[in-house]
Amino acid sequence: MTDLPTHSFPDPSGDEPHAEAESQSGPSPAQDPVQDTQGALMPEPQLDRVEERVLACLVEKAITTPDYYPLTLNSLTAACRQKSNRNPVVDIDEQTVESALERLQAMGLTRVVTGADQRVAKYRQVFGEVYGLQPPEVAVLCELMLRGPQTLGELRGRASRMHPFEDIGQVEQTIQHLVARSDSLVIQLERQPGRKESRFAHRLAGEPAAPMVAATPTATATASSAAAPRVVPAVEQVERLEKLETRVEEQQTHIEDLQKQLESFRQQFE
Repeated sequence: MTDLPTHSFPDPSGDEPHAEAESQSGPSPAQDPVQDTQGALMPEPQLDRVEERVLACLVEKAITTPDYYPLTLNSLTAACRQKSNRNPVVDIDEQTVESALERLQAMGLTRVVTGADQRVAKYRQVFGEVYGLQPPEVAVLCELMLRGPQTLGELRGRASRMHPFEDIGQVEQTIQHLVARSDSLVIQLERQPGRKESRFAHRLAGEPAAPMVAATPTATATASSAAAPRVVPAVEQVERLEKLETRVEEQQTHIEDLQKQLESFRQQFE
């Protein structure tokens, strides 16, 4: 498992009140907001890796398990440490998650929900509202935050659990909208050697780091014999697993499409 780094932020802007009893922060001049094409003010994208994981988990669970949302701190921590639909898998404790929630709340991206009938506080996100996002855009950004850079095909197979994308064209259109925004929440990465498709990454945590490239045969020959077996096979294994995982998810999406078509066909004879 991977430990995620954290960093501190200045006290950013708050937001409008909510119907439920929620904790919120007021505006602060230390925050430099971004203005979109419609004139709405929103936080400057600046999440650290812990905040990225916490926010993405809240977004994911709000869509995929609405009956168990908002989340308690315990449930949210478990979601952050989840092994499926996560890259990297991380080892994170409740104190770290709670600190990240406080920073996200200061940015106006999360809320603490309390009530007389609740024994513990629960947490929810307002990511889509703050950034003025449509459901397909929320799904794509959430998937990019959970798994990192991905191709259009990978995004269609993985994000379809949060929003139904009929084809890759719909994913591409969504990506184009996110790239064309004044705050440009998504960026296209340079195509890696040996890959046919370009990958896309979100910019909510700043500019994505340059991808690590597997060692070439020449570089491997000059490296120590002890180091090479640990690096190159590991990279190849990860790539094979990612390809297999993507194919399984694409097949699952295809099966779900066929089931919908079959159900529609049955209804014609009822």
